[in-house]
Amino acid sequence: MLQNKIYQNFIVEITQMFLVVLLGLTLIALTVRAVNFLDLIVDTGYPVITYFKYSFLNIFGIIIKFIPLSFLIALMVFILKHISDSEFIILWTSGVKKLEIVNLFFLCSLIVLFLYLIFSTYVTPLALNKSRQLLNNEDFNSFLPTVKSQQFSDSFKGFTFIVEKKFDKQIKNIFLHDKGNNLKNLSSNISNTSSTTIIANTGFINQKKLILFEGQIISSKKENNKNEVINFEQLSIDLNNLTTSTIKKPKLQETSTLKLINCFKKKNYNKKTKFCLEGTKNEIIPNLNRRVILPFYIPVLSLICSLLLINTKKKYFNKVSIFIYSFSLLIFTEMAVRYTGINVFVRGIFIGAPVVLLIILYTILIFNFTKETKKYE
Repeated sequence: MLQNKIYQNFIVEITQMFLVVLLGLTLIALTVRAVNFLDLIVDTGYPVITYFKYSFLNIFGIIIKFIPLSFLIALMVFILKHISDSEFIILWTSGVKKLEIVNLFFLCSLIVLFLYLIFSTYVTPLALNKSRQLLNNEDFNSFLPTVKSQQFSDSFKGFTFIVEKKFDKQIKNIFLHDKGNNLKNLSSNISNTSSTTIIANTGFINQKKLILFEGQIISSKKENNKNEVINFEQLSIDLNNLTTSTIKKPKLQETSTLKLINCFKKKNYNKKTKFCLEGTKNEIIPNLNRRVILPFYIPVLSLICSLLLINTKKKYFNKVSIFIYSFSLLIFTEMAVRYTGINVFVRGIFIGAPVVLLIILYTILIFNFTKETKKYE
C-alpha cells in the first residue's frame, strides 16, 4: 500500500515537472514567434484582436515540438534529484526492485506518448487550420499601418506603393502601382487596362479610403501599349478590393491527419481533390511520420534515462553521457523524419528504430540490474 503511494507520488512529481518545463519552453518560443506575428498588424493591417487569436492558436503548433525535450529534462532532473537525496537507496534497501522503477518511468512515458498523439493527430492540425481560416475570414482593418516612409510595400496582391513622407494620416509624394485590377473605375476602359499607376503630391488615409490631391492616373493599355493619362486635383480611392498577400491556403501541417492518410493511400491522385494534387507523397510521408511515429521515441527516452539507475563508475553510464545519448536521439528524429519521404532506407530505420532500441535498452538494464543483485547476494 505504501509502495503504491510512493509510485503515485513519483508519477505526480514527474508530471508536474514535465508540465512546468513544457509551459516554460512554450512561452519562451511563443514570445519570439509573437514578435514575428506582429507583421500581421504592421505590414498587413489586420486588427489587433486577429493578431491575438492567431498567436493563441499557434501555441498548439509550438507546444508539440517541445514535448519530447520537456519529458527528457523532467525525467533527468527527477532521477538526479532523488539520487543526490539518496531516496532511491532507501527504496532499494526496502526491497523495491530497480526494474519496477524503470517500468514506472516507462508508464509515465506512455502517458506523454498518448498526450503527444492526441495533439499531433488531432488538436494541433485543427488549431493551425483554424488560425489559417482566421486569416481567410478576417480582412485588413486599416491601410494606414502598411504605409511606411520611403519603403516599397507589396503587402497586397498586385498592388505596390511607396510614399516619401508620412505624418499621422497625411502622406506626401505618393506612388501607387496596381496590376491586379484592384483600383476599378479609374480608367475609361477597364477590360483593356493591364496596369494602373497613380502619382500624387499629397494625400490622406482614412481606414480603407485613400484621398489624393494633385496627381495623375496613368493607365497602360493591353492592345496598343499606349498609356492613358488623366490629371486630377482630388481623387478618392476605395481600397476595400485589396487582398492581403498573406498565405491563406492551409499547409500540410495544418491539414487533418485523416485527409493526409487518404491522400497517401491513393496511388493515382484524384483530379477532383485539389489538395491531393498539391500535396505530393514525398511531403505527406514526413508529416505523417512526425505525427504518428515520432511519439514512440518518447518511451525510448525513458529507458535511456533509466540507465542512470545502474550503479557503476563507467563514464558511458554517467549523467553527462546519458544526456548526450538522449539529446542525440532527439536530433536524430528531427533530422531523419525530414528524409523519410524521399529515402525508403531512412524511412525503414525511422519506423523500426523505436522497437529495436526498446529491446536493446531493456536488455542492458535487466543485465546490469541482475549483475548488481548477484554482487550483493
